[in-house]
Amino acid sequence: MWSLFKRLFPENIFARKIDPSAERRLRLAQARAEESLIRTHVDNALMFVDTLAEDLTFDRAIDSYVRQMAIPEPLASTVATRTLVVLGQDLVPYRRRSRDDGDAPAQDESRPPLRLGESAEAKRGIKRA
Repeated sequence: MWSLFKRLFPENIFARKIDPSAERRLRLAQARAEESLIRTHVDNALMFVDTLAEDLTFDRAIDSYVRQMAIPEPLASTVATRTLVVLGQDLVPYRRRSRDDGDAPAQDESRPPLRLGESAEAKRGIKRA
């Protein structure tokens, strides 16, 4: 009975060793997939920040996104950090020297402008026109 079970459900379907060049290509494809996943999470976290700008500060909105999506560590830290980097590009200007050298990353024109100040203004009772 055990040998029949082993034949139906082999321990390994594929050989454990693959060609080194195939393994490199596999690792590169995996890295691209992970980067795409992170980019998508960052875009969605930015949408969360923008949507909740009147109710939550941006850091609490990011934490809420990570919690709601149940993003595990260390991916959660990566998503939060990269989201903060994008927000920082809008809020904190680069030093003049960095811009003159061309080191500043290009602004992504596909993202809408963020309304980060609305949360603080709403708490103080300031209405936007």
